[in-house]
Amino acid sequence: MSNFIFSGPKGVPFVKTKFRRIKTEIPVPESIQVFRDLEKYESRSMHGQLPVVWDHAENFQVFDKYGNCWIDFTSAIFLTNSGHSNPHILSALRKQINKKLLHTYSFAHETRAQLAKKLVEITPKPFKKVFLLSAGTEATECAVKLIRMYGQSISSSKIGIISFTGSMHGRTMVAEMLKGNPKLSAWIGYQDPNIYHLPFPYPWVAKGTSKKYDWANCFQKDIKILQKKGLKFKNVCGFIIESYQGWGAIFYPKAYIKGLVKFAREHNALVTFDEIQGGFGRTGKLFAYQHYNVEPDLLCLGKALGGGLPVSAVIGREKIMDLPEIGSMSSTHSGNPLSCAAALASLETMESGNLIREAARKGKILHNLLNKLKDKYPKRISYIFGKGLLAGLIITNPETHKPDSLFASRVCEKAMQKGLLLVHTGRESIKIGPPLTIPDEALIEGIKVFDESFSEVIKNEENSN
Repeated sequence: MSNFIFSGPKGVPFVKTKFRRIKTEIPVPESIQVFRDLEKYESRSMHGQLPVVWDHAENFQVFDKYGNCWIDFTSAIFLTNSGHSNPHILSALRKQINKKLLHTYSFAHETRAQLAKKLVEITPKPFKKVFLLSAGTEATECAVKLIRMYGQSISSSKIGIISFTGSMHGRTMVAEMLKGNPKLSAWIGYQDPNIYHLPFPYPWVAKGTSKKYDWANCFQKDIKILQKKGLKFKNVCGFIIESYQGWGAIFYPKAYIKGLVKFAREHNALVTFDEIQGGFGRTGKLFAYQHYNVEPDLLCLGKALGGGLPVSAVIGREKIMDLPEIGSMSSTHSGNPLSCAAALASLETMESGNLIREAARKGKILHNLLNKLKDKYPKRISYIFGKGLLAGLIITNPETHKPDSLFASRVCEKAMQKGLLLVHTGRESIKIGPPLTIPDEALIEGIKVFDESFSEVIKNEENSN
């Protein structure tokens, strides 16, 4: 298991509660061969998650084949908002399979039409048309094409796109270049000279100021720095904004985004929000951008849209969505019947279960408990971010006051041993995002386990010093 940062099998206290069960060593000794096979035959780029071999998952719980059961605070990385193996989604999939229609390429089928209609109906008024794809990074690529086509419809030189350093938009070429991380995009061999990056407005930028920080003015300063580096405002065709910065669930200051949108309107540039991780109720609203009270032009959607199956989308204003010629943006699996059936059922579940309202309500429970933890461990937890059933905790070393990624990983490992799965980011953050269907009681128990794990890792560190 050399490809994991976590230790091998070890004896741990057995657990048996209403929602958790640990009855073996963790990781399970019999599961090690699976990891060895993956290490031998699969690229290591796929590895690095908590060493649990999933067998099946239902609602808010993950099970292995050895009798262990975890409370899931990952939602398979914010994908199963409507719960793992949601019965309505399973029923829709069985019905579609029984129709014996698994693929149509870009030929029409009824479920695709129903999904497109449903997406337009549930989203705010500017969004009138949708383009279906398979993965979130495809949605990013599609959005970039649409943004630049829009800019070029005004002027051939209007192709500048602005994103934010540190954001996550996928792993394809354009998506990598949007991140503004030279190390991650070095493999490309060049950087698109018409993609620009603003620094993310982290809250610690304002730390230590004696009066309320002027975030709108902060945006003006940031954009003028790009101007000094050669950006011509008239050549900006659009912004792509991850609705919150994924690694820490960090939202932008509202005034900063309002200043950005105002600038975009003044310079005839589009505003696109990447909602791939944050959309479909996760933050207590249909889309995370709605917390900013602005109106964008395009949205990139994915993850929770499919309820467990691969499907993504770009949705936007009609005049933008219809810029490409007929047939010029089709994709092999766009509108796949199975994925469309799952997505449609997932959206129906979101409505029938009032999952957006539930995420907002349960989010208050989650963040109230997490803030109590911050008060308990003030030298370790420097910030708690997020909204609704989304949270990101920033972990700091109490001696150096620097980010502490190793401590965060150890907490994730300890929680796993106790029957709780957290989002292991590999850096100084721990993220939490259970399915929106999780019962209050299970949510509270999960935070209790998180607290125990935190405390035990601290004690282990103290004992080793």
